[in-house]
Amino acid sequence: MLAPVAAIDPFFALLAGLALDAVVGEMRPLFRFVPHPVVIIGGVIAGLERRLNRESRGRNARRIRGALVVLLVVAIAALCGWLLMVLARYWRWGWTIEIVAIAVLVAQRSLYDHVFAVCRALESGGIAAGRAAVSKIVGRDPNSLDEYAVARAGIESLFENFADAVVAPALWYLLLGLPGLFACKAINTLDSMIGHRNERYIDFGAFAARLDTAVNFVPARLSGLIVAAASLVVPQGSPAAALKTMLRDARKHRSFNAGWPEGAAAGALGLALAGPRRYGSELVNDPWIGDGRARATPLDMRRALYLFVAACLVHAALIAVAALLINRL
Repeated sequence: MLAPVAAIDPFFALLAGLALDAVVGEMRPLFRFVPHPVVIIGGVIAGLERRLNRESRGRNARRIRGALVVLLVVAIAALCGWLLMVLARYWRWGWTIEIVAIAVLVAQRSLYDHVFAVCRALESGGIAAGRAAVSKIVGRDPNSLDEYAVARAGIESLFENFADAVVAPALWYLLLGLPGLFACKAINTLDSMIGHRNERYIDFGAFAARLDTAVNFVPARLSGLIVAAASLVVPQGSPAAALKTMLRDARKHRSFNAGWPEGAAAGALGLALAGPRRYGSELVNDPWIGDGRARATPLDMRRALYLFVAACLVHAALIAVAALLINRL
């Protein structure tokens, strides 16, 4: 009978996973042969949504079915994380499984790469290329965006997802291990697919949106503080303005959580983010976050990417400090 091996220290595993992600990114060669976990989760969600979210059903019925879908998907994801964790405990090199899982499900490098692609497209191909690139990372109508709005959209996506796709998975991994990491990623995917406030999803996706808000409550606020701290090393960055804007304007955002990292970034970079924008035929007249320039440029995107890298390093440093403090107790 196989005996379990010693579990890897979660702080070390997390730091190693973050480092691996920073170096190799999305591991596309690997996922040419096996489906990415997020693709699998997305396929399950899409299949269940098609079967259960029918217009013929009443609002309460759609809410109940949507909640059941969320509970089922999150339970399956957490179970997969638990099984992977058990497998890692019974293999000599099982610690590599844990590190690779973290690298796959924490999206530092892919966020950077996607937003950098928007920046390069704007610089080399103009507004048409910028619109095509930004349409891959945001849901708003790309044809309604001018050059400044394309740049703002990329910056907003970068920092909103810093909370959702970097800080939140890391925190839930430290709290609950691989089951927490997998569950967090499933909740984030559910919200991105069915948590919209349009006619199709307002009822079916209500529970998904609320659960995502709860799961990201602490990470969003922590990410705002991390971004403010990281602005210390950004040229012309202002930690004081980052904190001021975040505390003043975060509540203006239509998302309960996204305003915190976006507000910190807006203040740090001297920009105005969010504001009016169009999703398909729907015009959203949201207030501006920040009192800087709304005319963001590719140069501002490069500064934002610099701030993002600095924030990822501050995040990793906090994890390392927490590991040292806890291991001394």
